[in-house]
Amino acid sequence: MGFIKAFTGALGGTFADQWKDFYMPREDVPATAAIFQAVPKGTNNGRGSNTKGSENVITNGSKIVVPEGTALITIQDGAITGFISEPGGFEFRSDDPNSRSFFAGDGIIASTIKSSWDKFKFGGQATSQQLAFYVNLKEIPNNRFGTQSEIYWDDAFFGTQVGAVTRGTYTLKITDPILFVKNFVPAKYLQPNADVFDFADMDNDAASQLFNEVVGSLSAAFSNYTNDPSKGNRMSKIQGDQIGFAQSLSQAVEDGYKWKSDRGLEIVKTAILAIEYDDDTKELMKDVKKADALSGARGNAFFQQAAARGLQGAGENGGGAGMAFMGMGMNAAGNMMGAMQQPNTNGTYQPNFGGTNNEPQAQDPTAKLMEMKKLLDAGAITQEDYDKVKAQLLGL
Repeated sequence: MGFIKAFTGALGGTFADQWKDFYMPREDVPATAAIFQAVPKGTNNGRGSNTKGSENVITNGSKIVVPEGTALITIQDGAITGFISEPGGFEFRSDDPNSRSFFAGDGIIASTIKSSWDKFKFGGQATSQQLAFYVNLKEIPNNRFGTQSEIYWDDAFFGTQVGAVTRGTYTLKITDPILFVKNFVPAKYLQPNADVFDFADMDNDAASQLFNEVVGSLSAAFSNYTNDPSKGNRMSKIQGDQIGFAQSLSQAVEDGYKWKSDRGLEIVKTAILAIEYDDDTKELMKDVKKADALSGARGNAFFQQAAARGLQGAGENGGGAGMAFMGMGMNAAGNMMGAMQQPNTNGTYQPNFGGTNNEPQAQDPTAKLMEMKKLLDAGAITQEDYDKVKAQLLGL
């Protein structure tokens, strides 16, 4: 008992004319549907009529269409009797030795589902109840996730725990229809005239369970992403990396709930619509922005300009405020080297930067400026001398 392949491609008129039962997907199935029953058509574009079919029994010689992006599973008395994932037309035969119960072609799904078929297949009998269901193999969109309070994870970049409230959507794909039907779909969706198994249905308890499991996996997913060196360890990249974060989330639900190995489900893409970090994390992010801004050549220029402003402020305010600024984080006092003074012929002093033949040696420009400011305040050098030294040291 099984199927014989009748054609591939578009439905032909000859095929439509020669049938007892003609099975197709039910109409108006939403994109978020996962499984829905194949229904017999009384006529097909006005051709033929079904007068011999029995309810919930696939008549010997019946034709069935498997559209692109779907798989067909036949079920008898609750057991799986047939599987087709190749698009095209097929004829159900219970008396032909050449009929087959398993069609998977050479597509990607074939290698992953063969072991499931061998494990769960059931021969069945032609006179027993036979039902046919389509399984959606396309990406199933608009599955939502969100948290009402902060979730926390250890972040490698910050080197500490961070937290956020987040919400978004993900696309889901059924990678093993047999595992999905056998291990996850509730029995009420596998009965005659059953409702569509729709992930967007608020009354679908199985879909609600997936939502809860995704929310419960978000902390691990963020940790997977931000602690992966290949992702750059920056959580700021998450919102723009729908594939990368989807891989982290998919791994988290697999580790926690065996989505792929037990249920034949996988998260393919994500779209994070919002992330609201807690107050502590926001402060950390501000510090990171400052550190990024002060790194490299830009940071050196910033410090030089800040030093000049600080020294000028010290002169205007008697030295106290400016000197305090110069001492913050720059180790100015510890690095200061005394500038030796040589008298000019006019009795003023000219700064000597050390070395032989008056060749300058490497010295902290901040320390030099501080020393020159002291000399200026003491009247040892003129304002013109100080301004000249400041211009040389700061490249102004």
